[in-house]
Amino acid sequence: IGVRLVGSEMCIRDRNKNDSECFTLSFPEAKGLVISGDVHGDFNQLVFKLCVQYQMRDTLLIVAGDCGFGFEKRESYENMMRRNVKRMNEADNWTVFVRGNHDNPAYFDSCTFRHKRFIAVPDYAIIQACSHTILCVGGAISIDRQYRMATWKCKQKYLKTGGNVTDALARNIYWKNEAPFYDEKKMEAICSIFTIDTVITHTAPSFCELFTKGNLHHWIQNDNTLFDDVKAERAAMDKLHERLVRDHHPVSHWFYGHFHQSWHNSIDGILFRMLDIMELCSMN
Repeated sequence: IGVRLVGSEMCIRDRNKNDSECFTLSFPEAKGLVISGDVHGDFNQLVFKLCVQYQMRDTLLIVAGDCGFGFEKRESYENMMRRNVKRMNEADNWTVFVRGNHDNPAYFDSCTFRHKRFIAVPDYAIIQACSHTILCVGGAISIDRQYRMATWKCKQKYLKTGGNVTDALARNIYWKNEAPFYDEKKMEAICSIFTIDTVITHTAPSFCELFTKGNLHHWIQNDNTLFDDVKAERAAMDKLHERLVRDHHPVSHWFYGHFHQSWHNSIDGILFRMLDIMELCSMN
């Protein structure tokens, strides 16, 4: 399925059979492209920075994970949208959310949170804007996952979770299906149609900073599989990088968040840029 934004409205259009494996969004009216680091649920500040502080207009903003979906009731995100949509409409801006480890994956199906100015996209979504074709892949490992699971178990004794525990959108602070994955089938479909020049992920390939997340050695003492899972997280991004290189995609930029620091370096012709919390980076 492909989705094209025409006159700021979202509509579905059919594409060829191979494209049925790809979720695509096109923003033909966007004149600017900005990538953000983690926002951790601070949606109002994000919109304020975009529309008021920096007075951006006709701009597509893509958040590189850890958006903050799932920590509150679903209604809170709908309220956030209603609170900010007037400002986004007046500036003619859009926001696309990529999945982080601090996000409930159930929101990232292209339907659950999908509005005129805000949409949470599935892994391996293709975004086309400002002459760029962007591949978005979410997910990472929460190194404090044992603590999060134990904390939430205790909280449930005193806190109404806002839904049945079997509800996919029930409040939580940890989701077991948080890890990124390399999807060969989707890459086959994508590579047969698109030429990728920009990648946005939540975590990064193993050859990029940071090589280990803070206090990892502390958390692995009580989590027997954590070290291997973190290695697998980075290995998935390595496979993604290898596939793009092997198929000669002209990737010039690769953005990611997750590590809560700012860093950039050009490696084999690709500018890898790690974005700090709420850090914004414009693309030409």
